[in-house]
Amino acid sequence: FLLALKLEKKAKGRLQKEICQVVLDHFEKQYTAELGDAWSSVRDVLTSPWCWQHAVLLNRFSQSPGLESSLAEQGYHPAFPAGLPYLPAAFRCYTRTAPGRFPAQKHQPGRLKEYYLLNAASLLPVLALEVKDGEDVLDLCAAPGGKSVAILQCACPGRFHCNEYDDLRSRWLEQTIESFIPDPFISLITVSKLDGRQIGDLQPDFYDKVLVDAPCSNDRSWLFSADPQQAVLRLMQRKELSSLQFQLLRSAVQALRPGGSLVYSTCTFSRAENSDVINLILSSCRNVMPVDLSGMARGVSQEFTFLSGMQQHELLVLPEKGRAWGPMYVAKLKKVSSS
Repeated sequence: FLLALKLEKKAKGRLQKEICQVVLDHFEKQYTAELGDAWSSVRDVLTSPWCWQHAVLLNRFSQSPGLESSLAEQGYHPAFPAGLPYLPAAFRCYTRTAPGRFPAQKHQPGRLKEYYLLNAASLLPVLALEVKDGEDVLDLCAAPGGKSVAILQCACPGRFHCNEYDDLRSRWLEQTIESFIPDPFISLITVSKLDGRQIGDLQPDFYDKVLVDAPCSNDRSWLFSADPQQAVLRLMQRKELSSLQFQLLRSAVQALRPGGSLVYSTCTFSRAENSDVINLILSSCRNVMPVDLSGMARGVSQEFTFLSGMQQHELLVLPEKGRAWGPMYVAKLKKVSSS
């Protein structure tokens, strides 16, 4: 026990040293203003990776007989309640309140993985999208592929277009799909490396559902930027992200069929990249309207903590001890006409 305590202290000390002070100082100023009293407890969780948690999303295409009982023995329980407005029977995810990580599975060509490890809050955009069998779906910024895999745990789309502009991330996306999806389903999936801002012009009024999991200032990973110079550069480039996010969202609106819906998500608390981007789309595109997410928020309130005072079409998950999920911003819109 004493050895374990010493190792934990050593790990804590090492992780504490790796926190990038430049980024923390920036967050301190911005998020004290934007999150108010919630920031101090959120900061404690974000700067303490030893209390982070991982969810285990089971792969319906590769079921292991003893996996669920093994998870139960280690204190895991089903993450999402049956009372959710949208929860397909095949969608199974497990979480536990204790920190730590279930062992990861290595990529083996020709062999499917049995589960995907992820932040449970990253599944909320997928559940908000409510994909049904036969629908044409676009995942506009799809790498590394966790949300694409999760969408395929929910339904069998008619066509599924996974797009990733960055070359390295696109290869990562392809490997993720190969690791989780069997051949008959892979034929339904198109992986492209297009500039997401152009897809709306290339395929107008084409998709029933679009997910825009936008490039953002990833608050968790940025806090542990090893290189202070890289951190300063990231913080300077942060100001340009909201413009890119708006252009991607506008392209997604164009790509949607009238009556179709889209979900926008980020893994940052930044208001400029979240509510401000959605408000700009709502004010500049008259053919979209907000969709109420409060029913979903109520359904998952046992598992997640949300920032109060948000509008009904948006959610912001706040990490806290024992529920260290997030940050994750989710907003949902519906397209009502072509123009």
